[in-house]
Amino acid sequence: MTYTGLFATALLLGMFVAAGGAYGILYAAALLRSSPMLARAARACYVLQLLIALAVCVRSPLALPWRLFVAASAVAYGFIPPLIWRLLELMHRDAGKEPRLS
Repeated sequence: MTYTGLFATALLLGMFVAAGGAYGILYAAALLRSSPMLARAARACYVLQLLIALAVCVRSPLALPWRLFVAASAVAYGFIPPLIWRLLELMHRDAGKEPRLS
């Protein structure tokens, strides 16, 4: 791997993580505020992340296992915010109720 290849790959992977973080934050904000505009921005960040993952898989000098890891991570990122949101809803659904003594 050349210095240029290393730098370009590191930059792409940093952008990959940033796009994933932006997707998660915008997804949560969209649900909290019931905002279609934020929901579109969240989807756009996820699409950007998928495109970055494609660029890493096609253009980077990474070995095949790392490319597969990036591709699998890109797919997994799409499921994480909705799953975490559902988990938080389940955890907090009973937060205001009196505890049962059984």
